[in-house]
Amino acid sequence: MANDIGSFFASEADASVAADNILLHIKRFWDPRMRRRIVVHFKETGGQGLEGPVRTAVQRLAGEAEAARA
Repeated sequence: MANDIGSFFASEADASVAADNILLHIKRFWDPRMRRRIVVHFKETGGQGLEGPVRTAVQRLAGEAEAARA
């Protein structure tokens, strides 16, 4: 599902902006359980299967989750 969102933003020339938009979408529309699951996936596999800006977005989400726990 995350890669499908990434496909929507694929026309964005700047990969960092695409990642920002993907992250914003995930934070706005995904259930907290879904967000936790993708963060766990990222931490356990390094984001295996996540494409470019999607991986970057999930990495940022994982960093925010880590900072919130500190």
